[in-house]
Amino acid sequence: MLEIEVKARAGHQQVKELLAGMGANFIGVQHHCDTYFNAPHRDFANTDEALRIRSVDGRSVMTYKGKKLDTVSKTREEFETEVDGGNARSILLALGFYEAGVVKKKREIFRFENMTICLDSVGSLGEFIEVEITAESDIEFHSKHIFSFLDKLGIVEEDSIRTSYLEMVLGKDKGK
Repeated sequence: MLEIEVKARAGHQQVKELLAGMGANFIGVQHHCDTYFNAPHRDFANTDEALRIRSVDGRSVMTYKGKKLDTVSKTREEFETEVDGGNARSILLALGFYEAGVVKKKREIFRFENMTICLDSVGSLGEFIEVEITAESDIEFHSKHIFSFLDKLGIVEEDSIRTSYLEMVLGKDKGK
């Protein structure tokens, strides 16, 4: 499966009002602690991959994200599995992986049509919106659908950010 995702800076209060007017469904609020790992055999920052353990409400999920597949969105192949966060971390460290950084955020989740809309508050980085569609193909079609939706929120394609939160937190890019 592909995660077709677009991220941009966005003031949450205005976006929430627009989402309510569209009839988007509020799913809930989560607090994420994402610990990213790097591999001993290749540098994920150079290969454009990501490996993380996300902890939310006492549950942990390990996610591998492959290289970005286009030049506009953050579309990637993605694999996830629920894990015991402490044991998974210990296994990775024992295999020579090392922690690359931690990102903590508050995420408000909405659903609209076939999209998941996340309003993220990330520490000192500020407020963002991420819109995601999970699909097997048609990256361009789904990306256009996301950008058409974002346009209704006053966010244009040029506002999109392909830089990860981890890169921003580590100071590698401030993300437009």
